[in-house]
Formats: sequence, C-alpha cells, structure tokens
Amino acid sequence: MIYGIGIDITNIDRFRTLHNPETFISRVLTPNEFAEWKSKKGQRAYEFLAGRFSVKESYSKAYGTGLGKKLNFQDIEIDYDETGKPIITKHPFDGIVHVSISHSDHHVVTQVILEGDK
Repeated sequence: MIYGIGIDITNIDRFRTLHNPETFISRVLTPNEFAEWKSKKGQRAYEFLAGRFSVKESYSKAYGTGLGKKLNFQDIEIDYDETGKPIITKHPFDGIVHVSISHSDHHVVTQVILEGDK
C-alpha cells in the first residue's frame, strides 16, 4: 500500500549563491553525505548538494510532515546501492522507500514513494 508520494524540483544554481555555505551544508547533509560531497568538484558538487536537498524535501512531503519540528534534514540520509541506484538508508518511516533523482544542467527533480502501513 502506498503511504505517500513526494516530488520536488530544485534549481541547482541557487546553491552557487549561498551566503553562508558551511552552515547550510552542515544543516542539510549528514556526516556521511558531507564526506561524499567533499570529494565532488565544480558542477558535480552543486548537483550532489541540490540532489540531497531535493530528495529530503520529497521525502518530507511523502511522509506528510514537511521539514521542520517533526522531521529535519539530519533524519534522512541518501546513499547508493551496489549498482549505483540511490537509496535512502536512514529515515523514520517503517516501510519500503523508493527514490528517483534526475538532473539537467540547471535543475534536479526527485521523487520519493513510501510503501507500507503507518
């Protein structure tokens, strides 16, 4: 049974103009994600950050709370499985999570589907 569906589109270029990037990045990325982000350079680093931000937005919409008091960026962690498929490895939902990430030159679009009973 589908519990929730969330979708988000984020402009990658908005991450180039952050006024306080270290604070924002440490708020959005978990320590594991931050370590991976540090290995990225140039456009790929912005795509990675925008993708993680967008997945977490999509997840919060599917979960039904949005990001705020009940759910924050640190509650959700994205990684890859052995084939390179994105997976959400840390999250509060007790069920199956499906995630999709797609990039263009300027945008990232993500979708999260939560499957199971809650």
